[in-house]
Amino acid sequence: MTHPLDLTAREIADGIRTARFSAQSVVAESIRRAGIAQAMLNPFTLIRAGQAMEAARRADAAVAEGAFTGPLHGVPFVAKDLTPTEGDLTTLGSWTRPDWRPEETALCIRRLQAAGAILIGKTTTPEFAYSSFTRSPRWGVTRNPWDPDRSPGGSSGGSAVAVATGVVPFAEGTDMGGSVRIPAAFCGVVGFKPSLGRIPMTILPSQFDNISHFGPLARTVADAISFMEVTAGGSDEDIASLPIGFDGAAARTGSLRGRRFALSLDLGYYAVQPQVASLVRQAAEMLRRAGAIVDEVAMGWTRAVNDQWFDLWCVFMSAYFGDDLAACHARMDPAVVAMITRGLAMDATTAKRIELLRTAMWRDMAGLYVQYDALLCPTCAITAPPVCETDDDYVATLPDGRFGGLDMTCPFNLLPQLPALSLPVGHAANGLPVGLQIVGHRFADEQVLGWGAALEAILPGQAAAHPLEPVRRARADMLTGPS
Repeated sequence: MTHPLDLTAREIADGIRTARFSAQSVVAESIRRAGIAQAMLNPFTLIRAGQAMEAARRADAAVAEGAFTGPLHGVPFVAKDLTPTEGDLTTLGSWTRPDWRPEETALCIRRLQAAGAILIGKTTTPEFAYSSFTRSPRWGVTRNPWDPDRSPGGSSGGSAVAVATGVVPFAEGTDMGGSVRIPAAFCGVVGFKPSLGRIPMTILPSQFDNISHFGPLARTVADAISFMEVTAGGSDEDIASLPIGFDGAAARTGSLRGRRFALSLDLGYYAVQPQVASLVRQAAEMLRRAGAIVDEVAMGWTRAVNDQWFDLWCVFMSAYFGDDLAACHARMDPAVVAMITRGLAMDATTAKRIELLRTAMWRDMAGLYVQYDALLCPTCAITAPPVCETDDDYVATLPDGRFGGLDMTCPFNLLPQLPALSLPVGHAANGLPVGLQIVGHRFADEQVLGWGAALEAILPGQAAAHPLEPVRRARADMLTGPS
């Protein structure tokens, strides 16, 4: 039997609104599953059991009184430890903020709550969200629900685990170099980087950063759409935010027939695991069967894309967190210290010249969009790596000249106006999930999600491939066990 928590976000809200089940029963189950997930995989920094149950009681009272209810009434969700929420311990995965309890909640979270959603916890991130592996000096290692010896990815790893284990239908994440899409791919869930400005980015010291995005991790594309409907839209809290909302109806009616997709398995330079490439090809074939045109194209990019994104990322880290170095050096992640140090040493001209590469990349993509609706590529070049590895294990140029990288996401943070969706498309021979990335034309968020939903509907089921029986049983208990 399906627990109401396993319905889509809209179905949960409709069920609570019509009193078919209560917000309290849904939130209690979410908290129960969160406890199981925390014991197994460590995805949480905080479970807000008391506050969440009180919010659920108020939600049920509103239904009983016939009061106004929002589109996500009673739906549980989680937020990343990077994102301020009023009164909650918020650490950014770091000892540099030992007891910070923000006085104000970030706009993205406020909009979810205004729509009726209930925050049940805060999720783990590497220190300052710097890494593709979710571990931090503050909270330790977070593990992948498909294999606890593997990483869930980062930096929104805790949020991805919360979604993959059925704790919530969607979670808030942030994406500066793939931090939503990487863990989505490794954990077998949906992850979406909206176009820059579709969701106001209000949590950085600067209003003029242009690689950072809020985005949903979700069980389904439908749940990602529900997230976007209530969080998108302009605000003076972010001068770069776009004064447009989000058309959920358009995103729910996407069609594949007649669409034209360009497929690049390697973006011109990645070494991609054969099992990843095989599943992406299979997804491309499903698109063709649904009436789309999919052509393989050659991309002329090189690892300079990753190297210069990393330079920009080091400048980001040094500008926003460099002041913590003197007082907290000994308790910070050594990799963060190295990045801040590198950023502080970089001259302004070198940093500015990164825009020349970004311009050339955009010209390549603009030429591609003349003929195609979107670019398809793997989300990550590999399946989830062991938790003992680091980002430094994925920066080598291999003997054949290819780049031995982990993710294929950061190129599209250098082109931040392009929406990018990671959609799970199956499990590799090792039982781990694989994600397909759909990168649309600038600001075509609704279209990308619509195509993702249409492909999701025709893909074979994902759950049967779980590789570890003990974990599968525990995950099944989370999904269907008694409350």
